[in-house]
Amino acid sequence: MDEQINYNLKQLSTWKRIFFMLVFAAIGALIRMILWAVIILQVASALLTGKANENILSFGRNLSIYSYHILLFLTFNTETLPFPFSPWNLTADLELPEPPQK
Repeated sequence: MDEQINYNLKQLSTWKRIFFMLVFAAIGALIRMILWAVIILQVASALLTGKANENILSFGRNLSIYSYHILLFLTFNTETLPFPFSPWNLTADLELPEPPQK
């Protein structure tokens, strides 16, 4: 058991993933703040014009998909690094593994 733990601790790939997880956790926190700004702008648009702003709507959708890709990476559901290490629109085409059967 101790040998397996030592082996796991010495794996460079594990430490690289942990580093990228910390980076993307910080990016995810920044994205959440930007999403709140998008929410506030959409509410203001709805109050002032009676409808959602199409440009902000598209930006919010793309940012939400990016946030989703980051969460998939952080929860080990994908090994694919999010943007800027992969294309911006990759998450829409990302296939998720099936959950384990009980």
